[in-house]
Amino acid sequence: MPDRQPTPIGALVNAGIASSVPSGQKQLALNTVHTVADGQGAGPAPVVLPWGRRKVLLLNATFEPLTALPLRRAVVLVVCGKAEVVHGDPAGAVVHSSTSAVVVPSVIRLANYVRVPYRGRVPLTRAGLMHRDRYRCAYCGGRAETIDHVVPRSRGGPHSWTNCVACCAKCNHRKADKLLSELGWRLRVVPNAPRGPHWRLLAGVTEADPQWLPYLGEPAA
Repeated sequence: MPDRQPTPIGALVNAGIASSVPSGQKQLALNTVHTVADGQGAGPAPVVLPWGRRKVLLLNATFEPLTALPLRRAVVLVVCGKAEVVHGDPAGAVVHSSTSAVVVPSVIRLANYVRVPYRGRVPLTRAGLMHRDRYRCAYCGGRAETIDHVVPRSRGGPHSWTNCVACCAKCNHRKADKLLSELGWRLRVVPNAPRGPHWRLLAGVTEADPQWLPYLGEPAA
């Protein structure tokens, strides 16, 4: 599967962490992974990872979260010496090439500090909204499966952080294009726009690795 661009927070290309790879490093083969066994021999047979789906958290030299990189690019940064592994794969997976082996990373940190321009507005995405509401329906508290506009768009409601909430399919169907006052419903939490650099990262990542959480801060609804 072809490599995809990361979900950027700042201008990381100027930091020298784009897709350029020294010619001597281009032979790194990222198609076999072994799981390290705790002194019990060779471990399970190699498996092929879904490279296009797996992401690695990239931290600045100051441990500030920057972006979520494709696994392939994260390994290249480590091999080139531009980043170090902070947390490896919990299963102990190792990527092998013909000449070297690299621990599959979950979190990596840049060797040099990158200055990121401040960007205040967090883009509204389905992933970001679900993270903000902790995957709970704003009306009944059940498991959220979709997004609902508190004031329906057909009645002038905007598509914004303050008018969109996570919602279960049942409540979404019952609410339809009605106002909360017409149904006698109340929101469990008042929706607000999240703030902070980590929210721009979460807005583009469907599933965050649990090992990322200490670096992302406490999500606020």
